[in-house]
Amino acid sequence: MRRLAIQIYLTVLAALILFAMLVAAVWIHGPGLRDEMRTTRALGVTVSELLPGPDRPREELQAAVARLAERFGVDAAVFAPDGERLASYGSPLLRPQWQKPPVHGPRVRGGFVSVTLWLPDGRVLVAERPHAVLRHYLTVAVTLGLLSLAVGLAAWPLVRRLTRRLERLRQRVEDLGGGDLSARAPVEGRDEVADLARSFNRAAGRIQQLVLAQRRQLAFASHELRSPLARLRVGLEMMAGDPALKERAARDVAELDGLIDELLEASRLEARPEAARRDEVDLLALAAEEAARHGVEAEGTAVVVRGEARLLRRLLRNLLDNARRHAAGSPVSVRVEPHEGGARLEVADRGPGIPEGERERVFEPFHRPPEASETGQGYGLGLALVRQIARAHGGEARCLAREGGGTVLQVDLAG
Repeated sequence: MRRLAIQIYLTVLAALILFAMLVAAVWIHGPGLRDEMRTTRALGVTVSELLPGPDRPREELQAAVARLAERFGVDAAVFAPDGERLASYGSPLLRPQWQKPPVHGPRVRGGFVSVTLWLPDGRVLVAERPHAVLRHYLTVAVTLGLLSLAVGLAAWPLVRRLTRRLERLRQRVEDLGGGDLSARAPVEGRDEVADLARSFNRAAGRIQQLVLAQRRQLAFASHELRSPLARLRVGLEMMAGDPALKERAARDVAELDGLIDELLEASRLEARPEAARRDEVDLLALAAEEAARHGVEAEGTAVVVRGEARLLRRLLRNLLDNARRHAAGSPVSVRVEPHEGGARLEVADRGPGIPEGERERVFEPFHRPPEASETGQGYGLGLALVRQIARAHGGEARCLAREGGGTVLQVDLAG
């Protein structure tokens, strides 16, 4: 993460230096150029008034050029319009190559600053003096360096603050990967890093729920699988010549197979609950088909819901199996009706009913009511899977008391 801090830091400095260079270039070659041109033209008019006219002897012009050159500390020369040198002082200067006034003011060239003045009478005066170019550039470089240093010292704490937050987030990710399901990242600020921390916390919470749910289911399943396996083992040992024992062993095998199937289905739904909503399903037709397998009639109104027919079939089968197991001998009814843009499915029986305090707990995996030790009956995964499938289809499952006695398992599904 320190490498990221250095990259961000160097990017800030590079952007600053580029900005300073662009500002300097605009300042040197930008709008100030027109002011320099006006100043140069005005200076040309002034100098022409100080120099003798073209009709005066060259000795007077030479003396005037010498006085100006000495006063300003420059080398100077005056040229006629045809290029002839009329007077000079100091080092010999060359006439400019251009034939009309230039579009620029003073120029720096080869360690000298040169000024060309086009006089109103057509003559040209060229003045030149040494210029400390190296010192000038050195001053600019030192100024930019000091500016970069100042901004760098101010930017480093800000960059480190950002990367430290990323380092803390990375540490929490490593903690989660190492098995610490309670690892959460601190949410600091309101920027993208804070959004990333919130997203990580949501994902970590979901992962924790999934893992804990899987652990609970596996713990309960390991206990529940022992009973049919033990019965199967005893039955197989005593099955020789006894068809009843053989049939019982077959039922135990089917029970074990169904339990394993429900475990796998619950695990899939826990991992991807949103994957269930797919096709349009006629819920009444599906309910009638499953009810017929149990010798029950389904009634109500045809309602189409969006979902996965295989999961909805499993939901109906579990509801009917539950009614048959816990309300044996009592009539069972199945009803489908439209409800709030979706559908409501009810499976009702006339069994002994479920106490109010137990109605919510029947949806817990492998829940055993207080009387289970006497009856040997628990709720396994069937109703827990019913609720998972209902929620995967945007609905909910409830256990209600039936008027006149019995139980109603009510499932709402989104349209």
